[in-house]
Amino acid sequence: MKKNMSTADRIVRILAAIAVAILYFTNAISGTIAIVLLSIAVIFIITSLVNFCPLYQVLGISTKKKKS
Repeated sequence: MKKNMSTADRIVRILAAIAVAILYFTNAISGTIAIVLLSIAVIFIITSLVNFCPLYQVLGISTKKKKS
């Protein structure tokens, strides 16, 4: 698994996941939308921890800087 995420990308994903968690625990979101957003937040956290996004791989995208 080749890393394809930059530090900025990882930080944005983690912040988005935290925002969703805050919205959920303050009851700002609920029901089906809450479940969908929490699922996406979990995926964001996992991909940030492993530094790899499968969707980026499929689309041929890499936000990681190339070594020169």
